[in-house]
Amino acid sequence: MGHQQTIAVVGPTATGKSDLALDLADVLGGPERVEIINADAMQFYRGMNIGTAKLPLDQRRGYTHHLLDVLDVTEDASVATYQEQGHALLDEIKGRGRQAIVVGGSGLYLRALLDDMQFPPTDSATRSSLEAELDELGSRELHRRLLDLDPEAAQTIGDSNGRRLVRALEVIAITGRPYTASLPRYTYSHPSVQIGLRAHRDFLDPRIERRAETMFREGLVSEVERLVAEGLREGTTARRATGYAQAIAVLEGRMSEAEGVKSTFIATRQLARKQMKWFRRDPRIRWIDVDATGKGTVLERALAALG
Repeated sequence: MGHQQTIAVVGPTATGKSDLALDLADVLGGPERVEIINADAMQFYRGMNIGTAKLPLDQRRGYTHHLLDVLDVTEDASVATYQEQGHALLDEIKGRGRQAIVVGGSGLYLRALLDDMQFPPTDSATRSSLEAELDELGSRELHRRLLDLDPEAAQTIGDSNGRRLVRALEVIAITGRPYTASLPRYTYSHPSVQIGLRAHRDFLDPRIERRAETMFREGLVSEVERLVAEGLREGTTARRATGYAQAIAVLEGRMSEAEGVKSTFIATRQLARKQMKWFRRDPRIRWIDVDATGKGTVLERALAALG
């Protein structure tokens, strides 16, 4: 296994991706030989640390971490921008003769970085009018329209994800083709290998619950209070992050802290299921069951999967 392959550690939240990425990096030559690229969209945001389980600086073992803390909470995360920056980074890391390890659970961002993926154009007028319709008529109405135009996309997106419904209808309006026609096939844009971490619900759910409790105990509400002063409520992407929406509700007195913890746990559990559904569709991922016993450590199995 040479330096020509990008290694990606993927999978749902709370499976231990950050730890595995660092353990792999240690084996593959340490901070002089390996650089890490973040593929968790919520970790792009400066100041969003506790609720995104971002590794504190002193726990990064001296590795360069790219695309962490690159956005203010008022800015929108953009997959196309991430792709551009990520491709440039992969070239630079390769140019330095080093190994890139990508780590995260944001499926679309990972695919944008690893796969041969062109983004259909956007049109602000079309998008604005669709967003206005979303506000006025609700996501169900847009979903009904998408069902007529592109049943496959409608089924995949569902009737509650307004943002994705708007995007699908926008692409159809601009290209005159079904939205699904613009979705990429599973083809790497450069040699890559993906290690996926997964676990049964009865193993993962208690971990997610503990994580939610820990975040609130370690000061998520005061982190959010600080971020609200920096414009968190005005940002469209950041304020919807799991845990942050709940902490805002606690701050505003709409939830008690205990309700905030419980709501965060439920939302994170749903996110993990959604992530798993997304990753399961990718036939190239080499899976490791982190809850399987007697098969060696997760690191040993990851190294075996890398071959």
